[in-house]
Amino acid sequence: MDNKPDPTELTEEQKRSRRSRSIAIAMVLGVLVVLFYFVTLVKGPAVLNRPL
Repeated sequence: MDNKPDPTELTEEQKRSRRSRSIAIAMVLGVLVVLFYFVTLVKGPAVLNRPL
C-alpha cells in the first residue's frame, strides 16, 4: 500500500494559491468592466452615430 496522496486531492498550499489566483482574476475582470463602462460614458451617445 502506497502512502501517496490522491492526485485529485489538493494540498492546503495549492488551495490557497488557487484561491488567491481566482481573486486576482476576478479583480482584473472587475477593473476591465469598470474601465469599459467609463469609456462608454465618456464617448457618450456618439458611439451609436457612426457611418454604416
